[in-house]
Amino acid sequence: MKKRSVAGRFISLGIAVVLLIVGISVGFKMDVFKNFKDVAGTVHFNGTILLKIIIVIALLFAINAVLQLLFGLFRGKTGRVGTMGAVVASLVKYAIVIVGFCWVLTLIGVNVSTIFASLGIVALVLGFGAESLVADVVTGIFILFENQFNVGDIIEVNGFRGTVESIGIRTISLKDTGGNTKIINNSDLKNIINRSESGSVAVCEIGVSYNTDLEDFEKRIGAVLKTIKEKNSTVFIGDVSYLGVEELGDSQVVLKFKADVEEKNLFSGRRLLNKELKCAFDKEGFEIPFPQVDVHNR
Repeated sequence: MKKRSVAGRFISLGIAVVLLIVGISVGFKMDVFKNFKDVAGTVHFNGTILLKIIIVIALLFAINAVLQLLFGLFRGKTGRVGTMGAVVASLVKYAIVIVGFCWVLTLIGVNVSTIFASLGIVALVLGFGAESLVADVVTGIFILFENQFNVGDIIEVNGFRGTVESIGIRTISLKDTGGNTKIINNSDLKNIINRSESGSVAVCEIGVSYNTDLEDFEKRIGAVLKTIKEKNSTVFIGDVSYLGVEELGDSQVVLKFKADVEEKNLFSGRRLLNKELKCAFDKEGFEIPFPQVDVHNR
């Protein structure tokens, strides 16, 4: 799902402004604004009302384009600023649609106040069908004020791990490391793990031959790990550590290492640690065993 670029927003804004100017110009020529009073209680429709509706739609479209352009400046940001920008943009979009709908009803002669007076009965009828919608909105409000996570955080929801791309009043958007985007309703956000609240650990297990002198290995490995840390300080934010013997395997002694990394570098940090340890073991002469096949000819 691609986001609209700033250039695309300017194009939309330009189209809306042109439509608004044309509509207003034609309206003044046809004396549309001479009596801009609505006839209450009677639904009517003619060319004048159609032109009014076009002007209203163009006006609201222009307002929405301007506001979304402003909020778009915050969408690239992460943290609380990006979250607030995304939620407010979502709210504004829904509010403009509701205002436009009521405005158009007023233009064609519908008594909107009577509709609002009847909302008690309508709400009771639609309440059962809109239960999930209400749950999404209420959960979205709690997410906003409780600051459970923000745009740019890496979270895990029901086994799906991804970066929070946007937070809306009804849904959130997550993108995983493979570029897949998942849209989740706010009411379905359960068992959330915020991986960005603390650092992560890249773990590597590597085997050495049973012939390896572990006491000599442990004396020399400290300097090797220090060199790896200094070489990759932008990825490894903490010390690269040797944890000890993890397992005595069939043909190797499995050793365990770890490095502190940011959550976004969890997988790339693990791959980098594997590579650096392999190169260091080769350089230091630590043998890494691997299965071999002996072929005997008779």
